[in-house]
Amino acid sequence: MLEYSLVEEKIHTHEFDLFQSIIASPSQTSFNRLIYTDTQNCVYLYHANCLELMDAIIKKYPKGCFDMIFADPPYFLSNGGITCKNGKMVSVNKGDWDKSQGIELNHQFNLEWLRRCQVLLKKDGTIWVSGTYHVIHSIGFAMQQLGMKMLNEITWLKPNPPPNLSCRYFTHSTETILWAAKNEKSKHIFNYDLMCNENEGKQMKSVWVIKPPTRNEKLHGKHPTQKPVELLDRIIRASTKKDDLILDPFCGSATTGIAALKNGLRFIGIDSNIEYLDKLAIPRIKELNNKF
Repeated sequence: MLEYSLVEEKIHTHEFDLFQSIIASPSQTSFNRLIYTDTQNCVYLYHANCLELMDAIIKKYPKGCFDMIFADPPYFLSNGGITCKNGKMVSVNKGDWDKSQGIELNHQFNLEWLRRCQVLLKKDGTIWVSGTYHVIHSIGFAMQQLGMKMLNEITWLKPNPPPNLSCRYFTHSTETILWAAKNEKSKHIFNYDLMCNENEGKQMKSVWVIKPPTRNEKLHGKHPTQKPVELLDRIIRASTKKDDLILDPFCGSATTGIAALKNGLRFIGIDSNIEYLDKLAIPRIKELNNKF
């Protein structure tokens, strides 16, 4: 296990200290501690309850400090169902963190973390949120309730998805990613020319065909909702500029952080599951740093 330090660390950038003594006290739900720092590349990982840690950051930076946020929140689909994986029938249950608490409480949770993200975005910042039909409609409604400006609905089409074992539904082969700006007044960044260049000179459409994470992306282990680096790389390249600061409040295996590092951006990751951080996120980031 790593030796933990209290969340009182200064996060250094090239020109100034961004976070000065951000303190989130331990609670019944989390230790709320900074467990990994890379001051050279400005990467910081927290084992924390994201609501509590974001509250602590808001107290210090009520006008916002993040240029972009990517979130892959609980889908609330761990309900005892089954799916097919590598030709075998397996449970869809991912853990207690993914169990539904009922429609009303699920939506209230989405409102709470999205409200904090909105405050933490800079005035022209944007947020991307991925999800399946189990949660994405609640996310979209919450964004509208909060007055965010909806920019795009991206359909991530997965080639060769697992078959539907019950044979009573169409095969689930997509996830939705909602892209929104802080509010209607935001002047968001969209790197239009870059996206055209990466699409043979044509306007890039909102349906993205991207394969799931490769075997090399899972060398340190598997996260149940891990996203491919290619997906986060496109999101980052489309909506940020170099040295921007990115937040991922449900960072899991830190795919967002990997893509951020590759594109010269700074990254803050939060997750409530220490095993994902210890065994996946930190080793992946260290491995990438060794390649630089």
